[in-house]
Amino acid sequence: MQIPRHEFPTRNTLRILETHTKDFWDDVEGLRDQPSWFSNVLADAVELLATHCLVDPEADKLETWEACVTAMQVGSALFASAQATTGSIEYRIGHKVHPIHAGALSRAHAGNWLNAFWLACICREKKRMTELCQFPTSKLRQADGVLDEYIYDWVEALQAYWLKRPEFGDKLVTAVEKTDPAALRHAPRDGVLQIMYPPMNLLTQLARGDQNKFNTELAKALEWHKDYWTRDEDRALDTEGLVALGPLAVSCLAVQAGFTITVESEYLPKHLLEGAWINEFPT
Repeated sequence: MQIPRHEFPTRNTLRILETHTKDFWDDVEGLRDQPSWFSNVLADAVELLATHCLVDPEADKLETWEACVTAMQVGSALFASAQATTGSIEYRIGHKVHPIHAGALSRAHAGNWLNAFWLACICREKKRMTELCQFPTSKLRQADGVLDEYIYDWVEALQAYWLKRPEFGDKLVTAVEKTDPAALRHAPRDGVLQIMYPPMNLLTQLARGDQNKFNTELAKALEWHKDYWTRDEDRALDTEGLVALGPLAVSCLAVQAGFTITVESEYLPKHLLEGAWINEFPT
């Protein structure tokens, strides 16, 4: 089954990539002194990955894989900085080890945790996935911003799934129940139902070992993703919609579990899904 990506302008994309890449690396250097920049640096890294996927929809170029790895490294570095309370840490971002100021806890919220975990799943970075899953949700609650309760149960469900904890099923059911529009207080309903809920549904099918249902629900998830990101002109021009990060990440977990993914889409770049570039260079 094929789910085509929505139309997106490609004019000047290469020039934009060049400019944004330079600005991104300048900001990475700034993490030496300003851990409060982490949210912006992670968002920019994800945007660069999406822009690479715009011009390389199957992710068959090394530069796209490098962008994916870099985004993963930034996400993991954020939570490593949040765990450290004094001084600085050294963390590889790109092909270089960077000094990073400790104390990014204010940016270590559940939304950034999900992006960091998705990126680690896509890159098959098991050690980083485990480290993220050992990050306590109590610390996520100390970060800036007010989020709905479902997201904390969702994080704990993912942590329990990866660490094989017995509370996985209960946490997943609770997270799904709390995405009910009546339970939401902060997040927009369409974003929760069309972007946040589908990975929960996919993980449910993965845990049940139901490959056919997984593929059926994956196709629905991408249709919902497409509908959400084309709802208005501003969304349609947002690079965040070019890759379905959550469904892609859970699909990567499914591939590792032996599932065959029968859904094809630019929202799921083929070589990221298949892990074609894994172990190409030190990460």
